[in-house]
Amino acid sequence: MSHYLFDSAAAQSAGRFSVLESCYDPVSRRQLELTGLATGWRCLEVGGGSASLGDWLGERVGPQGEVMVTELEPRWAASRHRPDHVRLLRHDIVHDPLPGKDYDLVHARLVLLHLPERLAVLDKLVAALRPGGWLVLEEFDCGWTPVLAAPDASSMDLFDRVHAALMSLLETAGADPLWGRRVLGAMALAGLGELTASTYAEAWPGGSTGIALHRHNTDQVVDRLTSAGVSATELEQFQSLLQHPEFVVNSYPLISARGCRPQESNKQGPR
Repeated sequence: MSHYLFDSAAAQSAGRFSVLESCYDPVSRRQLELTGLATGWRCLEVGGGSASLGDWLGERVGPQGEVMVTELEPRWAASRHRPDHVRLLRHDIVHDPLPGKDYDLVHARLVLLHLPERLAVLDKLVAALRPGGWLVLEEFDCGWTPVLAAPDASSMDLFDRVHAALMSLLETAGADPLWGRRVLGAMALAGLGELTASTYAEAWPGGSTGIALHRHNTDQVVDRLTSAGVSATELEQFQSLLQHPEFVVNSYPLISARGCRPQESNKQGPR
């Protein structure tokens, strides 16, 4: 298994998936529609979490199509009813072979960011496309999360300090918190064409649905944060700050990158 700071089997994963669905599913749906997504398409949803997007893809492609949703820990999605043409597979994208090839569409959101082997996985996803098929990768750029409003300067410093410690833990686990700003260039090197990207961000006020992502993330790694020098008092203050109505932080910008596998491959040599 690949190293992953936020273990999908942990109890906090349910809350994380809920936030991501609420805040980012509408964005992802728009991006997927821009590929020309249509009835009968074969789709691969990698690291599908609770499979909200995989189920939506199933509705769009209909029974004539096929959707394969892969996930390291599929139990969050397994309880949801889905039609026969939407399948759920326990799968490690790094070590397991992909379940099929010649896909019309491959999509992954917030997956490659966490993987030290992200470039090899990117090549694997490109190879799974049919000529003319689309790859959509959506990744955070965690390097731009400014505090937009705060009750005082110390609150801003507290958020920045705890968030920086969390980003350091991600890097230690092999993640790239800045992968979002690099993904389009990596897709170009992997041989994709018709490349484009857009960025979505919003303000997260204290107590909002989105800002709870910070709570779920820090709750899951409390022991590691304290080992990294964040005190229990600071963590308690941090959690209170996330509920404060005068505190507002910019969301993680989601960079949605889209590219097409050429009819005749022009992929460059090994990187």
